[in-house]
Parts: sequence; C-alpha cells; structure tokens
Amino acid sequence: MGKTFAEKVLAKKSNQDAVVPGQIVTVKPDHLLTHDNTSAIVEKIMDDLKEYGVDNPETPVIVLDHVIPAASEKTAVNHQTARKFARDFGIRHFYELGTGVCHQVMVEKGLALPGDILVGSDSHTCTYGALGAFATGIDRTEAAAIMLRGETWLRVPDTIKINLKGRLRSPVSAKDLILTIISDIGADGADYKAVEFHGTIESLTIDDRLTMANMGVEMGAKIAVFPVDRQTVEYLIAAGVNSDRYEPVWADPDADYIQELTYHMDRIEPVAAMPHKVDNVKRVKDVPGLEIHQFLLGTCTNGRLSDLEAAAAILKGRRVAQGCRLLILPASKQVLDDALDRGIIQQLSLSGGIILPPGCGPCLGAHQGVLAPGERCLSTANRNFKGRMGCKDAEIILCSPQTLASSAIHGRLTDPRQEVRS
Repeated sequence: MGKTFAEKVLAKKSNQDAVVPGQIVTVKPDHLLTHDNTSAIVEKIMDDLKEYGVDNPETPVIVLDHVIPAASEKTAVNHQTARKFARDFGIRHFYELGTGVCHQVMVEKGLALPGDILVGSDSHTCTYGALGAFATGIDRTEAAAIMLRGETWLRVPDTIKINLKGRLRSPVSAKDLILTIISDIGADGADYKAVEFHGTIESLTIDDRLTMANMGVEMGAKIAVFPVDRQTVEYLIAAGVNSDRYEPVWADPDADYIQELTYHMDRIEPVAAMPHKVDNVKRVKDVPGLEIHQFLLGTCTNGRLSDLEAAAAILKGRRVAQGCRLLILPASKQVLDDALDRGIIQQLSLSGGIILPPGCGPCLGAHQGVLAPGERCLSTANRNFKGRMGCKDAEIILCSPQTLASSAIHGRLTDPRQEVRS
C-alpha cells in the first residue's frame, strides 16, 4: 500500500522507514513561527533561556504583525520584548512591524519550502501547504519547548483526498471553492486530518492555493497541502529559492485515504459564509440585498496582489456606497509596494478605500476597524464567529474579493457576476 503526503514527510523527518495514522513521532521542525505572541512565549521560559539559550537561532521566525503600529503601552512593551529577545539570542529571521502578515512574509521570504515541517503559534500556519510543506499550528507552550529543545511530537494524521476537476469561471474564485468545500466537510469534519488537493490544480495560481490552504484549519485540518508543480518552482525562484534547496514530497497513487471528494470547479458559484460559522455557506444569489456597513479587503487569506487587483477591476470608476466604509489591508509591504507601482492602490483609494498598514489588526478585532453593535462586515478573511472583529453583537460574512468589491458598490451583498454582465 502506498503512503500519503503526511505519512511520507513524518516518516522521513522522524528517521523511520514508515509510519501509520495514529502513530506518535518526534520531529525537529525546520522553522518555528511566532508573532506578537513572542513576548508571552519567551516570558514562560526566560530563566531557561538565560541558562541554556535557544536550541537553534535559525529555527525561529518572528514577525510583528497582529497589532501594528502598537495601539497601547502593553502592545508596545510586547513588541519591545520580542525585539530584545531576537537581538539577545541572535534570531536572524526577525521582521519588524510593517513587513506584513506573518504567513505572507513566510512565503515571500522563501522560508516555507516543499517537504519541510513548519510549525507556528498561529492556527493559519497551514497556509504553507500551498507550497508542498507540512505546515501546522501549535500552542504557545509547544512553541516555548521548541525554542529550548528544537523538537516536538506529532500524531500521524489520516488523510482526506480532494479531487479538483476543470477550472473556475471568473469572477468565481478560489475563496468560493474553499468555502464550498468547507460547507460540505463541516467546520470540524477534518479535525486532525490531513487534506490533500489533487487533480487539475495547474489552473489554480499559487495565490489561489495559498487562499485554500490558509482555510484548511477552518474545517479542522491539521494540514492542507498541494503538490509541487512548475508554478511552485517558479514562485520559489522569484522568492530567491532554487530547486536544489528542497526535495518535493507527494502521495503515492495507491495511498490509503479515509475520505475522497470530487469538485468540478466550473460548477462552483459565488458563495458567502454567513454568521456566525464558517461552514454556514450560502450561494450569494440566494441571499441578496443584505445591508453591509463595513467591507474588509485583505488579510492572510485574500490580501495578496491578485486579490487587490481583482477588487480594483470591479471598483474602477465606481465608488463605495454612501454610508459604508472599505478597509484595504495588504498582506505585506511587498504587496503594498507592488500595488502602488501598478496603480491599484490609487484606484482603490479613488473608490473610497481606506488604506491600512500591512498587518492583521481588523481581522481579529485587535486594532483598526472594530465593529459596533448591530453592524455587519463583509470580509475576505477566514473567520466569522461572534466577537471576531471586536464586537459580539456584530455580524461578519466571509466572501471573495470579487463579491466584496461588487457588494461595496451597492452597500449590500451582491453577486459579482452581476457587475461582470453589466
């Protein structure tokens, strides 16, 4: 019997010939990601750090991104602690506030490589599965232990195989596809399972794959992963990574799966995840006209250049509906700079967009864009549970950049195909 991606990677990294689902293995992650929570992590083990130091200063990657610039003295002190830790212990991969959202920074800087094991004290670490990595979130205590010892344990997951056929029909996007999949599997249907994407993935860009892998955790998945192909190789070369620096891993044709699903991408329609669950998914055409007060375009899910460009193309020559606000949250400084060079930021601004610094703030209700009671936000982010954007009496609806842009024009939830036809 063949082996799945997860079985192959975990066997190799734990120096075993083979592993099976349910088995516990000990591995040394290639990188450990932390962000603003670095201060809370290192404070747990400061005495041990002073005595023993960091296991390997090359392993940690620290990105200040959650509340930037600092919104309070407490946040400023946390940032200060992270900077001091990086300086004192020689952490080379440290990225100051404004560099971008940690998950975008990881792929832009060439730190997420095929076949690597990447762990992070953030649940959306699964994003890097788009590049063929075993990437998963861990808690702060695990992160602290890895800083000191350089290793952790993982349980080998069962795997769900998702076959993708055909191609998406614009303005339908990868966000519509992954929300549809989550709707079918359920928010907990893939708990501690690996999800592999197979089929005609060549029609999906790396940005598409990053969006889909990012939301793997929203169906409970331990990892969500795509195979390495020509697009992956070219993306990594653009990030400064040559193919001799990694060894791709993929499942065998006769691997054993716990579940197998097939999606014809040309049949996917624009959808939205309604309050207050990510798997409460409806076709946009079935719930038209919902009044929206705030629009959030960006985040680690849909804040890349292609996302901003898609929204700007729909908004060109149009303005955000009166009484509404549109927040633009680029996933990184590189995305922001590229969007400036191409005139995309100017176009979004002319349409009424408010440009925010590259970071996470509004997505988790930590900084900028907090909602008021009774308000409704249409967002390209990945979570819509109560209180996610800072107010338990507000509502969040998740959608694609195309649906968001179309809706922003009217101030109401709108099928983007309507704008294309008009």
